[in-house]
Amino acid sequence: MNRYGEQAMTHWKENKPQAFAELENPEEFFTALGEEIATEIETRARALAGQEPEGEGYLQRLQRLNTSRLEAEGEVLRERVLLDVEPDQE
Repeated sequence: MNRYGEQAMTHWKENKPQAFAELENPEEFFTALGEEIATEIETRARALAGQEPEGEGYLQRLQRLNTSRLEAEGEVLRERVLLDVEPDQE
């Protein structure tokens, strides 16, 4: 299980215990979810980074790619991992 799957599992255990308890095989579920999230982050980061501008130097490229990666990761984690808590957990 990758770090995204682990993060999702921890979040569900703490904030969505009823939904977590209903999972037949949590390990399998969160392993698959983590892989999906990693793929989605990579795809979105590439789209956000766009084409390399002409004359872009190494440091500018590194900054552009890192920024797009962090932005994509934040978006996907909010959408797929950091889900709303169950009503009795608020």
